[in-house]
Amino acid sequence: MAELPSANTGELDVIESIASSDSDTSVLMINLNRYAPDAEYPDGRLYKDYMAKLHELVDQVDGKILWRTSVHGQVVGSQELHEVLGIWYPSHRAFLNLMSAPASEENMRLRKLAVETAVVHRSDDYTG
Repeated sequence: MAELPSANTGELDVIESIASSDSDTSVLMINLNRYAPDAEYPDGRLYKDYMAKLHELVDQVDGKILWRTSVHGQVVGSQELHEVLGIWYPSHRAFLNLMSAPASEENMRLRKLAVETAVVHRSDDYTG
């Protein structure tokens, strides 16, 4: 099983509690990514390999990458990002299953090389 870097264990406990309940629901995760120079975002081979593996991984838990968009500047704040992704999961359990899915270890290996910083926010699923 792969390990999630920089995990907020308190939030993972909340997600586990929801996932273990009778009221587990779909969830939208907002990913804020800044890529390492070696990833050569958005056209580099490392970035493209990471994205391909991420799509494969998300598919393995029946999730969907709803959108990806480049960040061109900041109006407020000082967080330097390259890209924001909206990833939908059919349940909190599906999100937790990412770490044991077949593509997880290779995804985490590529993530370690390609992603300089990442913040993931758990949000309401607006698609339903």
